Amino acid sequence: MSTHLLTDSWTMTRRELAHWRRQPVQVAVNLFFPLMMLVMFVYFIGGGMEVENYEEYLVPGMFALNMAFGLESTMVALTQDLNKGVIDRFRSIPMSQSAVLVGRSLSDMLESAVGIVVLVLSGLVVGWRAHGSPAEGLAAVGLLLLLRFAMLWAGIFLALVAGRPELVAAVQILVWPVAFFSNVFNSPDTMPAWMGTVAEWNPMSATARAVRELFGNPVWGEGTSWAASHSLLLAVVWPLALLAVFFPLAVRRYRALGDDGS
Repeated sequence: MSTHLLTDSWTMTRRELAHWRRQPVQVAVNLFFPLMMLVMFVYFIGGGMEVENYEEYLVPGMFALNMAFGLESTMVALTQDLNKGVIDRFRSIPMSQSAVLVGRSLSDMLESAVGIVVLVLSGLVVGWRAHGSPAEGLAAVGLLLLLRFAMLWAGIFLALVAGRPELVAAVQILVWPVAFFSNVFNSPDTMPAWMGTVAEWNPMSATARAVRELFGNPVWGEGTSWAASHSLLLAVVWPLALLAVFFPLAVRRYRALGDDGS
């Protein structure tokens, strides 16, 4: 069964990669949007901050932030397959029932890895520098991709629940509180007490601070709470917890599509 899952998942991944060749503009837009956000926030927000080398604090946070954005393309594609009957055709042939979702997630992760390369190069252009070792840099990238993988499966589940492309935009709005109630742009210590606590325990904050530490960038003013002091641990535990919840939910929802008439 595991061999069939791997083979079928790779087939589904190749199907999604073939879309890249047919839709290069969409791929370019997906890569350009994070770059645009990075430049905008570095110069618009960073220009008004009275902090030396603010870009060294902001850019790693932007890396983490962008792991939550861009999910709508995967969610829309999945709901389109649902509404066009493509999923029904896949379900009617002898293949692993999880392969469609796994293939979709793998193609998204490949695009995300390319996106990180683009973001890192863009960060270097705007003045950000990594001061850690190459191994620490690779660990930081690994944490970013782990967060992306967890957020992706949450998005896949919500897309299956939404069922229609026009509802994806409403679901995507849920990402914004997670993204901005965090330490991406500023220290939780500068926020009201309740908001700072929420920000410190945000999965996005854990990854952002852990990435800053691994890249050797400043974590000024982020406090000494348990969450802040154990960001590396939380940057692993939070995504794994999200995966433990949303991966089985997504697979169960997918398998139930034919049973509930969806």
